Amino acid sequence: MFAALNIASGQVLAQCKRRHRHQEFLQFLRHIEASVSPELSVHLIVDNYATHKHAKVRRWLATRPRFHVHYTPTYASWLNQVEIWFNIITQRAIRRGTFRSVGDLVARIDDFVHHYNRRCHPFVWTATADSILDKIERLCKAIAGTAHWALAD
Repeated sequence: MFAALNIASGQVLAQCKRRHRHQEFLQFLRHIEASVSPELSVHLIVDNYATHKHAKVRRWLATRPRFHVHYTPTYASWLNQVEIWFNIITQRAIRRGTFRSVGDLVARIDDFVHHYNRRCHPFVWTATADSILDKIERLCKAIAGTAHWALAD
């Protein structure tokens, strides 16, 4: 599945594809281009998967100045809000589901997206920077016995 999240509204564009290659990613980018008002900029926040960096993808993006690509650092996909949505669809529509075919699964996903978008809203970040840094410090102590270094002004 490819998905794009409008962080201002919470609306999701999603497409299920049999494969996750650059060809399918380009098809999804074209879907985004057709679905998003031409006067708006599009900021793509993606991981470092090779599909997202393929030469044909880079060439396509280079000809479309309204598209801006931002790569998340390795192991930091949680920074990408669409990952929160992937968890929601997994928990509410896919996990523990029974699907007789891939078509049934795709139909369930499409139905979920349709109903989700009817009542969508933006995600609200509730963690503070201090709470995140405290959690990182606890993790560092637990796994390495050392704390992270805090930068002083």
